[in-house]
Amino acid sequence: QVRLVEYGGGSVQAGGSLTLSCTASIAAIFTHGSHCLGWFRQAPRKEREGVASVYIDSGGTTYADSVRGRFTISQDNAKKTLYLQMNSLAPEDTAMYYCAAKTVGWGCPSPLSVSEYTYWGQGTQVTVSS
Repeated sequence: QVRLVEYGGGSVQAGGSLTLSCTASIAAIFTHGSHCLGWFRQAPRKEREGVASVYIDSGGTTYADSVRGRFTISQDNAKKTLYLQMNSLAPEDTAMYYCAAKTVGWGCPSPLSVSEYTYWGQGTQVTVSS
């Protein structure tokens, strides 16, 4: 069973930055097989949406249009940790942020599709004030 734990949420003013971290309970997510890891968010009264994902084997990334150029997803395989660097934050980025993982055959199909991911963390809150 894979356990994912997010860290790094908090409150920040518009224009500020935050870095989220997600640590996996097992190294295999980062070192064996093919896995996709992603960051997702859910604002109050809205559906959960994909923000960014990375295909662990190649490092290939995918971003939602709303965050491209402002957010950067990265991984540290040795630390079993996924990161989301968030810059130029805006009030509309306020949400609970979750990391998630899935095992894939090859490549990362539907990289930002919520329903495709198997393992989820408990979330970390990000609040951006204007």
